[in-house]
Amino acid sequence: MRMRDILRDRLPAVLITFGAWLLITAFMVAFHTGSALIVTFSCVYFISALCRFLWDILRRKRFYDDLAEGSRQLDRKYLISEVIEEPDFLEGRLTCEALREAGRSMYEDVAALSRENAAFREFIEMWVHEIKLPVAALQLMCHNDDNARYAEQLRRIDDYIETVLYYARSGSDGKDYIIKETPLDRVFADTAVRHRAELQLRDVEIRTEGLGTTVMSDSKWLGYILGQLMGNSLKYLSPDREPEICVRAEVLPDRTLLHFRDNGVGIPAGDLPYIFDKSFTGENGRTYSGATGMGLYIVKKLCGRLGHGISADSVPGEYTEITLSFGNNDLFRPDVTKS
Repeated sequence: MRMRDILRDRLPAVLITFGAWLLITAFMVAFHTGSALIVTFSCVYFISALCRFLWDILRRKRFYDDLAEGSRQLDRKYLISEVIEEPDFLEGRLTCEALREAGRSMYEDVAALSRENAAFREFIEMWVHEIKLPVAALQLMCHNDDNARYAEQLRRIDDYIETVLYYARSGSDGKDYIIKETPLDRVFADTAVRHRAELQLRDVEIRTEGLGTTVMSDSKWLGYILGQLMGNSLKYLSPDREPEICVRAEVLPDRTLLHFRDNGVGIPAGDLPYIFDKSFTGENGRTYSGATGMGLYIVKKLCGRLGHGISADSVPGEYTEITLSFGNNDLFRPDVTKS
């Protein structure tokens, strides 16, 4: 709250005070009041007006400065009514009361929305578990009948169902994951087995390096993440070369990096900064059917929930590489003895 703004706001009151002094002085002159009395009256008048003006400004300035500073420092602005002190002037007290009323109303709305969101999430999870039963039965029937074509389409349906489930979980405040030592080779092997039919159908070569290590993660969530990366690699294979997927782990002093690289069509440079944005499909999404722009968005959110980093690098026509970063923190490892 700058003094210049205060003076500008108080300018009408200053002009009224000065006009009142001129009027009173004119009457005193008209009635032949002595000069000494006029000067004495003017001094008392202006000193009292100045004192009242400064007192009024200072107490308001302190309140509004605290209000502005608290609002800047708070991440959740609606908590401002809880941290500022109630002032001793009427307008300030009315402002505090209005802020508290707005906060209470907001809390009630947020609580209602949270209940609705929790109910919707419970319904989605129930629906996913229910729909998985007939899908699993159909997959078993296709396996018994040796019908690989239908089995592959059912696997894709199952992947889309998983996407719905993890999208619901990614925005939840609940903790549906358990971070513990997770072997990379086992998680990737499960992912490869899940996509085995399509990998064999497209004659994709899989190369791995250094996966015999563990990272601190949730095996199911990490399996879903790798499945999304595998699905993207299979979706954007290049017709100009033999398809290949290379998965390599790199152990550094402070973190472990998992590089997931394919030699597919690549990502245009203009699209690369936005591939983790919600519903972004880009040039490849318009060229190849079936892109929703949700896969990498969900992967990014899940990595954020798990505390993993994720980045992408690509050269169109050569390769695409997604890198996952896992922190190496011995405090979370159960086999470390704490002193």
